[in-house]
Amino acid sequence: MSAFPSLKPHFSRSLAATGGRLHLAAHSHHLWPDASYDGHMAAWQDAAEHWDAKWARVFGELMPAAQRHVAARLNLPDPATIAFAPNTHDFVNRLLSACPPGTTPRVLTTDAEFHSAARQFARLAEDGMIDLTIVPARPFATFMQRFAEAAGGRFDLVFVSHVLFNSGWVVPDLPALVASVADPDALVAIDGYHGFMALPTDLAPIAARAFYIAGGYKYAMAGEGICFMHCPPGFAPAPRNTGWYASFGSLNAARSGGVPYGGDGSRFMGATFDPSGLHRLNAVMAWLDGIGLGVERIHARAHAMQHAIMERLAPAGIDGFRPADLLVPLDDPGRGNFLAFDTPRAPALHDMLRASGIVTDVRGSVLRMGFGLYHDPGDAGAIAERIIAALR
Repeated sequence: MSAFPSLKPHFSRSLAATGGRLHLAAHSHHLWPDASYDGHMAAWQDAAEHWDAKWARVFGELMPAAQRHVAARLNLPDPATIAFAPNTHDFVNRLLSACPPGTTPRVLTTDAEFHSAARQFARLAEDGMIDLTIVPARPFATFMQRFAEAAGGRFDLVFVSHVLFNSGWVVPDLPALVASVADPDALVAIDGYHGFMALPTDLAPIAARAFYIAGGYKYAMAGEGICFMHCPPGFAPAPRNTGWYASFGSLNAARSGGVPYGGDGSRFMGATFDPSGLHRLNAVMAWLDGIGLGVERIHARAHAMQHAIMERLAPAGIDGFRPADLLVPLDDPGRGNFLAFDTPRAPALHDMLRASGIVTDVRGSVLRMGFGLYHDPGDAGAIAERIIAALR
């Protein structure tokens, strides 16, 4: 356990405000480190000192710095391919708006996508505005084969998560998944929100072909309002859902006389948004760089926590919290930074834990328990004892 020194001092403000609650939902909302407070205050100071002139700093310094931080952690060749938005739903709608006009867009996805995409797709399909094909995620063992078979058809948009939000299962081979999309003109989008800053991700092999969407609310520890999308060059040069920020960057001369767009990731930008998220993201990434903490170590720390917790929970034999209840077993390395227990008791267990001040979350029959940098593997015993006491 000594291989993972305590990082709690870096979360002093958030932990002091918990009021005795035990937060085990880092996969949903990671507590903010102290560095994010400094970034947030810097945003206020910028507004107070520079008024409207702050935007020159936002576009000239803050946004390029954030692009570099994101690109470095995803091994992207060009930071300028990254666009920012307040939420991922903005990007979902802009991708849909980039589908060919005059036709019913054909969309391929899975039944394990987060609501930002799943709800929007379902609603459009209800009115016949898209032709929706859904591939079941389970059984995981055959997912890649089944998805590849479906992806052999013609689609305008292919949308799939890297880490499935309702199980923690990791798609094992993103390059192979992207390569399975037969239509060369299809927009391929990877939802990476449960993967970014949670597990090592190398996008270099697919950077020229696939969009990648994530944000700051979860393991990036930068809070809400700061999401991003990597936009591969040449795909969807002029989405119809567009705001005035999309004309920044190198203007696309090919659309001279029409509505101008940036030729880089800015073509998927919207309009005015709160820049405080950029301040927080940059502050958190600089803090991580300063202490030499990379994504590999973050992922290893979360997995160490998972093993330590389950070693102590398993002997208790609590129905719903047994190793057999895990959707992705502990011996499967293809697992994100949270545990997912599939049990009919999930809502009841969640409520019992909440009544004892233990924060998890529930999605249907799945109770999720996730770990972040403010969890120390050495505390696993005390955490497990508290869980067991709450459920007896």
